[in-house]
Amino acid sequence: MTPPSKPPTAAGTPQGRKSKSVGPAVVVGTALEFFDFYLYASMAALVFGPIFFPSENSAVSTLAAFSTFAVGFLVRPLGGIVFGILGDKIGRKAVLTCTLLLMGVATGLIGLIPSYETIGIAAPILLIVFRLLQGFGAGAEFGSAVAMSYEHADNKSRGRQGAWPALGVNIGLLASSLAVTAVTSLSAEALHSWGWRVPFLVSFVLVGLGYWMRRNLPETPEFEKVAAEAQTKKKTQPFRNLLTMHWRGLTVVAVSTIGLNSISYIFKTFSLSYLAEFRDVAANVGAFGISLASAVAIVAVPLAGRLCDSVGARRVMLLGAGGIAVLAFPFFWLLDTDQPVYIWAALILTVGIVQPALLAASGSFLAQQFPADVRTSGLGAGREASGAFAGGLAPLAALTMVTLSPTHSTWGVSVIFVVGALFIGGAALGDQYRNVTHRAAIDDPQERREVPAR
Repeated sequence: MTPPSKPPTAAGTPQGRKSKSVGPAVVVGTALEFFDFYLYASMAALVFGPIFFPSENSAVSTLAAFSTFAVGFLVRPLGGIVFGILGDKIGRKAVLTCTLLLMGVATGLIGLIPSYETIGIAAPILLIVFRLLQGFGAGAEFGSAVAMSYEHADNKSRGRQGAWPALGVNIGLLASSLAVTAVTSLSAEALHSWGWRVPFLVSFVLVGLGYWMRRNLPETPEFEKVAAEAQTKKKTQPFRNLLTMHWRGLTVVAVSTIGLNSISYIFKTFSLSYLAEFRDVAANVGAFGISLASAVAIVAVPLAGRLCDSVGARRVMLLGAGGIAVLAFPFFWLLDTDQPVYIWAALILTVGIVQPALLAASGSFLAQQFPADVRTSGLGAGREASGAFAGGLAPLAALTMVTLSPTHSTWGVSVIFVVGALFIGGAALGDQYRNVTHRAAIDDPQERREVPAR
């Protein structure tokens, strides 16, 4: 359901012109986050093992490289909590600028690390340090971007603007998949000596562009009102208020994120491993399918945002959850044909349409679970803690079930999809928007207004 807001700022005013810059600035930051994410995951699988963790056993080297990828997930919840609190205290703009610089610079510096052969143990240590910084900054990017987009929107466009971070996610995935495809077309010697470094160094350019776009962002009207009111009150404690007064909204965010991240990581990572390891399908078939799906998602996300403005984000979440449940078993039926066209169709339906629609709807849906004074704290804490848990556990559980099955059955993975859909649907039914609105009306009678039924 789409909450009411103040009338939109006139486009001809300076503030109105500045507000037009919010969309591109939000998109470029979330695009950088997921460009970094997919790039690091790919390079950990392809080159980081022999470069930073040389061993006589290549599997041991690759496992060590993947462990550094997991390290980034460990600090994401901490980043979400710390920067979420700061977002509610000092503003969304300052946090978004800080997270962009932290993510982008850390990613670029990874491309400058000498190999283990050159500086010894310092090489993997530097890799881990930069990965920690990368994950710490990324932990607050999506939630803060959602708050910025949502709070700059008027009542009729919160679905569309709340979908901006989801658009950035898919642009980042598409750009990184194309970058990985480009560098892996080089010879093995070129890839391992300098080719892998190029996409990381490109992050310096991207972060410069993003900083230029974000430095003139206007602060959101809702936060400015909260900040003005805070000057006349006692010292505020956003995180304490979140835990004591808004735990229901926090639960909704956590439950929906567990469902969303579980299905997302299985679709995007496990499915590729399944095709290569258990179906003997060429790796480039799945990778190209992800690229196709990401391109489709760039179109699907804005359409889903518009649908949220028409029927409400809650209904789109329920519709998307139903779509996941319906496709849970047909998804693997299509993969098991081993035919590229059917594999691409399965990935486009899930990674390109249904999952991006859910992510687009989650922007405005998750934001409306909290009032402005605890919004970034709630989004950061609720989303990142549960997301890191689900994102790491779901693909591992899927791989374990298929590996242990004598026939490599995917029935159990399809059940995970259904359970994820139930989590999303349950969270949508637990929508706290009415409670948040009614509490705001009690606290400030001047803002008492009728809640639209959606």
